[in-house]
Amino acid sequence: MAEPPGTPQDASSQEPQFRAVLTPHRSLGPKGFMVLMGAICVVSFGTGLMFFLMGAWPVIGFMGLDVALIYIAFKLNFRALRIYETVDLSPEALTVTRVAPNGRPQSWRFNPYWVRLSLEERVGRTSELSLVSHGTRLVLGSFLTDPEREDFAAALRAALSAAKGSRLTGKF
Repeated sequence: MAEPPGTPQDASSQEPQFRAVLTPHRSLGPKGFMVLMGAICVVSFGTGLMFFLMGAWPVIGFMGLDVALIYIAFKLNFRALRIYETVDLSPEALTVTRVAPNGRPQSWRFNPYWVRLSLEERVGRTSELSLVSHGTRLVLGSFLTDPEREDFAAALRAALSAAKGSRLTGKF
């Protein structure tokens, strides 16, 4: 049955109570990339010119190949950095959406009352943050640093606790 016009709907069922967007760290921006590639080109050209003047002219081609390979490697790295994850917590669900570098989204939905957040410290490796519920385990934020992962885990744990507490009292 439809609501009569002008009847306010429950806002808590419409908007997420917790929302986070997780993105990888990008230490080199577009301007920095252009400066770096310019410096690599200048050094490569200077070295190639030196070898050309000494009579070893085939070296110029290899110096150009080095520049091209470095450029391709950076472009592939920038493409991989387009991944991101969104985490939305509402009274009904905890939804995690991962968007791959090609733009294809994949979503998982958990009941906030039953989901368990796990931050596992691993010796010699980075920690691992995961959500576990009813046999389903989802690792998230794998591209975050350990301190970022710990901060996010604390924030999500607090939001889940608040959601569980309000669900028991009937308020969200």
